[in-house]
Amino acid sequence: MSSPRITTREHLHDYLYAAMQLEHATIPPYLTALYSIRPGTNADAYHVLRVTAVEEMLHLTLAANLLNAVGGKPDLTKPGFVPEYPAYLPDGEADFKVSRCRFSLEALQIFLSIERPRQAPDEASRLLDRGEPRRNRLGVNPHQTEWQFYSIGEFYHEIWRGVHRLHQELGDEMFCGDPGRQVTKEYFYSGGGELVTVTDLASAKAAIDLIAEQGEGFGGTIYDTEHELAHYYRFEQLTLGRYYQDGDEPAKPTGPELHVDWDSAFPIKTNARLSDYPADSDVYEAAVEFNRSYADFLELLTRAYNGRPALLIDAVIEMFRVRDQMTRLMHNPIPGQSELNAAPTFEVALQPAVVAS
Repeated sequence: MSSPRITTREHLHDYLYAAMQLEHATIPPYLTALYSIRPGTNADAYHVLRVTAVEEMLHLTLAANLLNAVGGKPDLTKPGFVPEYPAYLPDGEADFKVSRCRFSLEALQIFLSIERPRQAPDEASRLLDRGEPRRNRLGVNPHQTEWQFYSIGEFYHEIWRGVHRLHQELGDEMFCGDPGRQVTKEYFYSGGGELVTVTDLASAKAAIDLIAEQGEGFGGTIYDTEHELAHYYRFEQLTLGRYYQDGDEPAKPTGPELHVDWDSAFPIKTNARLSDYPADSDVYEAAVEFNRSYADFLELLTRAYNGRPALLIDAVIEMFRVRDQMTRLMHNPIPGQSELNAAPTFEVALQPAVVAS
């Protein structure tokens, strides 16, 4: 087995780029479920999904700050950055499929698996052999992709180990990145969790901890370090039909009831591709237009993460355009398949961006 140990700055760059891929990979499924909800229904679920998607953007930006801090260059336009779906994430002894599908109980089970707090039972189990490499497998040892971490939490724990180990060897010289490439608070507002500017070991740990704990909770509780409900328990509220409140234990919410109508979502095609749509149809043209817009969005983020953080303000505007294009697709049936509506395909083929030096 190839060791997962991060022993060089370059190896750390690979892990942090993989972290950016992992954080982004959750965004298309969350957005697809969010915008598939029929207007005027499922207000509680809509709010949970929207806030969680925004916080995944925060995690993506934190990973970019970490990569910049240690001398790397974030590039969201590299071929393969956007995974093919179903993508494979770690879930204990096996990896599980993450699909882009409509809001449903099945979708929520996928989201719970993404965010599930999981600690390997022992050191030997932290990295598991999945048998063969997959191009769309995430949470892996970047140099040997058949080896996948037991959970997303274990993946980030390995990154922290690497950061700490290299800092012991290199000292503060490890954080050689240009501070001007950091995205700071004035350029990013998430509503949950403050953006961390990474300049030293303490801020690197704070960024890593925020990413991990915002999804899974802190110290076995339902909250992260800022006493916000962790993503896993937000989703669990929807499946249990009740809100958590202060003092509650995991899986035992005692707050007000909430109502979920699992049938109030457009019947979109799961993991839709351009090849699913007739080439001369309006939905095909709309899907192509969406893919171009999403490519522009990723290119804009790449420039923002490479010394032009003010562009994140433009990225917010771009996201509204992406939202409108997604809903336009989901409201229309696929020609010849009246029982299924179209959906965005996220088939983004880009040339590598010219990254600022």
